[in-house]
Amino acid sequence: MRSELFSAENLEKESAQPGMWLQNSKMLKIRLHGEALARVGSMVAYQGQVQFQALGSGGLGKFLKQKLTGEGVPLMKLTGSGDVFLAEMAKDVHVIDLEPGDALSINGSSVLAFEPTLQYDIKLVGGTGMAASGLFNCIFTGHGRIAITTKGMPVVLNVDAPTYVDPQAIVCWSANLKTGYHRAEQIGLGTLLGRRTGEAFTMSFAGQGFVVVQPSEEPPTPGSGQ
Repeated sequence: MRSELFSAENLEKESAQPGMWLQNSKMLKIRLHGEALARVGSMVAYQGQVQFQALGSGGLGKFLKQKLTGEGVPLMKLTGSGDVFLAEMAKDVHVIDLEPGDALSINGSSVLAFEPTLQYDIKLVGGTGMAASGLFNCIFTGHGRIAITTKGMPVVLNVDAPTYVDPQAIVCWSANLKTGYHRAEQIGLGTLLGRRTGEAFTMSFAGQGFVVVQPSEEPPTPGSGQ
């Protein structure tokens, strides 16, 4: 049987070491030997002896925060030994290595999977408390890998000058950045619907770090007060 379908670029990427790797730009491969955490429903295939356990948002505290804020990550725990392939609506997948001392603020809808050595919490984004019900995000810390998704190829903005971004297009940012918001009318951008607020505003960033912006806007989360 012959077809370009069976070309080398479409064959499974072999990896000797356990961990998280890109199978291609739309799919993540985890060579599992122990545990990993992934978004519920993101598994598209697996080989070997793997068990899946739903965890909600990852504990009672995060479950309650998710209900109150609309933010969070519906998680499942992967355990066992084998290869697991994950994807989310054909979105682009990116793998980030967090080092000790790093902190990443990320939109929960962009989290695909992460190693159990990482921890996360749901926190109010600084400087947005005045914007109606506020803006909440997931803060990841620790040492390990996290896989995130974007709708299309993103731009990584180096925050070396005051930076303003539509909240619905933000994927993640350096958690050490100083954040705030500006009403869209004040900077002449017209009416933008802010994620989690119901107010028309853009987010502002200052300090030293980066902001990842995707070329698409996330729709408001039902029941989140947007």
